[in-house]
Amino acid sequence: MKLTFDEGVESFREEFLRWLAEHRPSESEMTGDPVLSSAHVPTWAQRWSRRMFDDGWLVPGWPPERGGRNAGPIETLVYSEELARAHIPRTTNPQGLGIIAPSIFDYGTEAQVRDYAMPILRGERSACLGMSEPGAGSDLAALSTRAVLDGDRFVINGQKVWTSGANYAGFCFLFCRTDTTVAKHKGISVVLVEMDTPGITVRPLPEIVDPEHPDLNEVFFADVVVPRENLVGELNNGWAMAGGSLAHERGMVWLSGVLGLEEDVARLLAEAPASLEALPTAERAVVTDRIVGCYIDSVAARCLGYRGFAKLMRGGTAPEQALMKAFSSESAQRLNLVASEMVGDRSVDVGPSVPHTDRGGAWMQRYFHTFAGTISAGSSEIQRNIIAERVLGLPRA
Repeated sequence: MKLTFDEGVESFREEFLRWLAEHRPSESEMTGDPVLSSAHVPTWAQRWSRRMFDDGWLVPGWPPERGGRNAGPIETLVYSEELARAHIPRTTNPQGLGIIAPSIFDYGTEAQVRDYAMPILRGERSACLGMSEPGAGSDLAALSTRAVLDGDRFVINGQKVWTSGANYAGFCFLFCRTDTTVAKHKGISVVLVEMDTPGITVRPLPEIVDPEHPDLNEVFFADVVVPRENLVGELNNGWAMAGGSLAHERGMVWLSGVLGLEEDVARLLAEAPASLEALPTAERAVVTDRIVGCYIDSVAARCLGYRGFAKLMRGGTAPEQALMKAFSSESAQRLNLVASEMVGDRSVDVGPSVPHTDRGGAWMQRYFHTFAGTISAGSSEIQRNIIAERVLGLPRA
């Protein structure tokens, strides 16, 4: 397997690193005005997004008018790796830039692109994704939030839950039921809903990790009136958009998952010698074996990701992509548990952390956080069903 890049790609990398060194937000800016949710855009983040947009580094693979420079997939991969290594977010509203804006570009009207997608790219607006409900988590087709068409407007009633960033978002990319007379996956539509519309109530859900800065929310809609012109795409075509939205999200997951796993391995290896020295010989051997297993997982994850990426580059299909999300998130969970057990009671020493990132904090804090990784963007259980049916060709149970 070739794991090096040609001169053109390395030249692209060097150009980006020079630009990044000159324009990146400082650590003091980011920590002095921290990100409080996945739709919170601090002042420094607004400036940063606009700078990246203007200079063509926001989404390199897109055309210049959308904040890119028509870069190829390999250049985009290198760009993403370097940005992650520098611990600099290209956006503090990942679902807005990575899922919602692309979906509006794919399905929305010119007015929706102008008023919703483009402001996200420039750091002027943020968005949340209204999908999960109390009775419709991984099974989106079971959603019950209703949008009744009344002349030139929709009247929306229902509830969403686990809505990341709803407490700071400017608008919601809302999946709702618009036809109850057809098969449940056929009667779904997407509507853009301003979050300050009368009738919307947002209730943050504090988490066990960083409870003072909740990102997940319940969102209630009580006779919320939205113009019909806010319908994205065709009426009752939301199921097709859901597949596109999740594809955009999963397309981002494998690389960030691998890079995060590699950073965790590096931290684990740095702390291991002192912790292993304090263990009895037999226990030390067991823990060492587990640490080596974590390292092997990180290498396997990168190779699996590259293998799938190379297949897609050649125009083929890549079943590896279906495995990556589950494997990388579960590997991170195993690693953080190994680390917590290795350091013993020090794993619960709560230290400083950066809100809404995986940086810093005690190992047990990080272990708790990994459970979100095995659920978001498609739970591990659902991923196994997809792998069994679509990759292995097994019959439905």
